[in-house]
Amino acid sequence: MRKLLPDPFLLVLILTVVVASLLPVSGAAAGAVSLLATAAIVFLFFLHGVRLPRENLVAALGHWRLHLTILATTFVVFPLLGLGLTRAFPGLLPQPLWTGVLFLCALPSTVQSSIAFTSIARGNIAGTVASAAASNLLGIALTPLIMNLLAHAHGSGISFAGVWKIVLQLLLPFTSGHLLRPWLAGIVARRKTVLMYTDRSTIVLAVYSAFSAAVIGGIWRQVPLGRLLVLAGLCAFILTAILLITGYAARALGFSKEDEISIVFCGSKKSLVSGVPMARVLFGAADVGAVVLPVMIFHQMQLMVCAWIARRYGSRPGSTEESES
Repeated sequence: MRKLLPDPFLLVLILTVVVASLLPVSGAAAGAVSLLATAAIVFLFFLHGVRLPRENLVAALGHWRLHLTILATTFVVFPLLGLGLTRAFPGLLPQPLWTGVLFLCALPSTVQSSIAFTSIARGNIAGTVASAAASNLLGIALTPLIMNLLAHAHGSGISFAGVWKIVLQLLLPFTSGHLLRPWLAGIVARRKTVLMYTDRSTIVLAVYSAFSAAVIGGIWRQVPLGRLLVLAGLCAFILTAILLITGYAARALGFSKEDEISIVFCGSKKSLVSGVPMARVLFGAADVGAVVLPVMIFHQMQLMVCAWIARRYGSRPGSTEESES
């Protein structure tokens, strides 16, 4: 039951949104907070580069059908589903929220939760590790490109200046960190707890900066409670559709049950940790708050639903968990 409760970090983010709504930072202070958030994001992606074991990416070459299926779900099926929904129901949400839904669909998979749920479900953990690592690495380059295509198809578009900022603020620090991994990996490994709080404080700072600008721009006039419920329903539909697609596709393609679990959990996730910094780089200050709302809602849904599904998988006949209980 503990895994079905709201993620404590999400509760912190909700509190951050409340504080930004009541006490938004503006003027020179907003510029200082924005600069600090940018520096923290650069450092965050530098650390991601240091942490990523190269052997995880090399391992992705071994079971190529599994990894190709997961990456195709993340970067092809998800975006096409999002684009289809915008075409089918254009008046359901205002454009900034639809842009946020498209951005959600373009994001890479998660790493930690994908691995955790695959482990609970007794799936292919090694395959999930390799796929999630590859997804996050490729996502730095693919997410802005896919988002640009989706946004133009939706009639909005993003600036290529934002793509260039991705290179400078995310890809360059990530690459630098990975090149320095032989010297820094041991230091980072010994400070996992400190670095976890570094990750989370960076996201909190970025969310506060984004929502401060959004509140000043009038986001809560654009997103009343009824529209927020519609957005939550849309996120629930996307998650349900992807879970069904990944499950049926894995069985139709002849994957083992362990590989199916990896496909379901890695293919259905979207990364909040990557999403917030990318949104802040790609979109204007007044739009970021609306853009990250779908990501925050989907993040909690995927944790709660996948926790339940993982337990169901883990208790299947013949599983290791059942034999030990």
